[in-house]
Amino acid sequence: QVQVVESGGGLVQAGGSLRLSCAASGRTLTNYHMGWFRQTPGKEREFVARISRNVAITSYSDSVKGRFVIFRDNAKTTVNLQMNNLKPEDTAVYFCAASLKPTVSSRPSDYDSWGQGTQVTVSS
Repeated sequence: QVQVVESGGGLVQAGGSLRLSCAASGRTLTNYHMGWFRQTPGKEREFVARISRNVAITSYSDSVKGRFVIFRDNAKTTVNLQMNNLKPEDTAVYFCAASLKPTVSSRPSDYDSWGQGTQVTVSS
């Protein structure tokens, strides 16, 4: 399994922006479908965004659509989540996940490898 690591979390005021990045140890993420999920205490992990291995498919949860963008860098060494117009309800631990399943999914159970998460806190 590939090991993925998230970075870029932090504290930001409402309306601000953050970019999260997900990288793999010692390899590219070219062959993996990738997803971003988030979780708050006492709640289940929630789908945020996904991107297929060939970049043809991207999709978002309704709560972030129009504000967040998922994309791969040109060398496909990282998968990034650009988060704009952040709201206090976006506060969560954000996780990057990789999947070798045939199709890209929004279900956490379809992802094989997970990072440790990065905290995003949006103040009002």
